[in-house]
Amino acid sequence: MPGPLSTDALFVTQPAPGTNALPIVFDSPHSSAGMPADFGTHAPREAILSSWDAFVDELWTGVPEHGGVLIGARFTRAYIDANRALADIDAELLAEPWPEPLSPEPYTKRGMGLIRRYALPGVPLYARKLTLAEVRHRIDAYYRPYRAALGSAIDEAACAHGAVWHVNCHSMKSRGNAMNVDAGQARPDVVVSDRLGTSAEPAFTEWVAAQLREAGLTVRVNDPYQGGDLVRTFGDPARRRHSIQIELNRALYMDETAFVPHAGFADLKRTLDAFAQRLAEHVREQLAAGQPQ
Repeated sequence: MPGPLSTDALFVTQPAPGTNALPIVFDSPHSSAGMPADFGTHAPREAILSSWDAFVDELWTGVPEHGGVLIGARFTRAYIDANRALADIDAELLAEPWPEPLSPEPYTKRGMGLIRRYALPGVPLYARKLTLAEVRHRIDAYYRPYRAALGSAIDEAACAHGAVWHVNCHSMKSRGNAMNVDAGQARPDVVVSDRLGTSAEPAFTEWVAAQLREAGLTVRVNDPYQGGDLVRTFGDPARRRHSIQIELNRALYMDETAFVPHAGFADLKRTLDAFAQRLAEHVREQLAAGQPQ
């Protein structure tokens, strides 16, 4: 089994030594505050950190202890977002026309595309346009390696076991802001998403939601988040490739203003460690039964 991998773009933690590897892959594309030297932003650091899925990779460190792979980015999503499609570019950011067709999503028009336009509502990240060379560097040095590592982990697990369960891990502000579809609204403890039943078997999505509810958390499914490009890309339930997104409310575990964990961090981590253990048991049962969910 390959050892741990760490580069400027990402880390990959394999199942713990002595643990039977399972077809479970967790990834956290937004839990780094790392700002590459060529970022060139003029926005305040505190504004940039507001998009940081702070400590999410730390909350899920129990996954390798139960036979899963954990992958995380080492660059801030404000620099380039690994959970966006390559064509999801805001043309207003560019100094030159992009040579291929663009397909910006609605959230891109609100400033949250492959390259973010705003750190917070009304707070632009840049005082200038970005060159094509700059954007291509971000894609080649950070975006592609992250996506390739995640795709390889999912493919290897599926090939070895005939199925794979992928969890795309995030955190969310306790209330939406003006860049969100739920601006001003209080959010639940957890949102579980599966692209409206297309990236995973709905039975698996409901199993996840039920486990988290039993742990005492309030959970919504596909509201206000429905899943990003990573679950859309890697989820294929007809081939037993189940991909879901889990969003954790930051108020559960951190001070959202100071960007530091609070006393709830340890409690939430214990809850998520227990969930990882139950997921491992569930996956073993599914593999033994040959069931599609």
